[in-house]
Amino acid sequence: MIPHINIFLDWFGRLGSLDYASLFINLLDVFLVAFVIYKLIMLVKGTRAWQIILGLGVFFLLVLASYKFHLTALNWLLRQILPLGPVALVILFYPELRSVLEEIGRLRFLGRGFVVLEKEDLSNLIEQLTKVVADMSKARVGALIVIEREVGLSNVIANGRKIDALASADLIRTIFHPGSPLHDGAIIIRGNRIVAASCTLPLSDSPRVGTMIHTRHKAALGVSEESDAVVLVVSEETGLISLSIDGDILRGLLPEQVHAKLVELLQGGEAVEGVQNIKRTVSTAFSKMRAGSASEQKQNVKR
Repeated sequence: MIPHINIFLDWFGRLGSLDYASLFINLLDVFLVAFVIYKLIMLVKGTRAWQIILGLGVFFLLVLASYKFHLTALNWLLRQILPLGPVALVILFYPELRSVLEEIGRLRFLGRGFVVLEKEDLSNLIEQLTKVVADMSKARVGALIVIEREVGLSNVIANGRKIDALASADLIRTIFHPGSPLHDGAIIIRGNRIVAASCTLPLSDSPRVGTMIHTRHKAALGVSEESDAVVLVVSEETGLISLSIDGDILRGLLPEQVHAKLVELLQGGEAVEGVQNIKRTVSTAFSKMRAGSASEQKQNVKR
């Protein structure tokens, strides 16, 4: 029993002699590096840069494997490519590097992408989207609606017309009305606001896409392949409603199915609910602090 007590006392003594300032700085350093790596991964996640990174990983594994298993000729050939690496990386990642620098220049690198809304705001957005696609399906008015989530769509927004207006069925119907100057292209919704209209989306070049797929659907597939966006499409030829996510497309959906799918994708996550709870808790705490500070000021005035 006594040896255990001695070990505990020795451990406790060492704990008291720790340099907590140095420990805090080291932990902060590790956290900042992890945060930067996470943000960089989120910038390329779902884009072609992600496939390029995976390809580079396979290339370096081949270099190591050829060295370990004494594949001399293959190892020599692969090592001849390595000096070209820095120039090749700049060429391959030019769009992503430009995007990163633009985000840092706008001071948006620390917080971007998915906007967390209150449950009531999300419910209203889903109701408005369901209503407008149902109405436009009946009238056979074409529409392309992109809902941004965690992966940002700043590059797509930049080629459209900035709007920044609350998303509503009436506004969306007006934008896509035939003859409207903004009806060509897609609208981008961030949070519960339309941030841009008449945006040009990248077309899918996947071999799985058939020749009978129309341009709107190819554009929906293209942006969902390169991001985690949810895309709603209304065909002006058939009036069919489609939803694209993660490079797949669900066609011929009923309004009830659209509503259920939007609830699942935008509102059903436990993580979103958890962030909303944290947001409400922090807001309540700050309100109490302000109320307490105001009360103290009143008491000091009375004194």
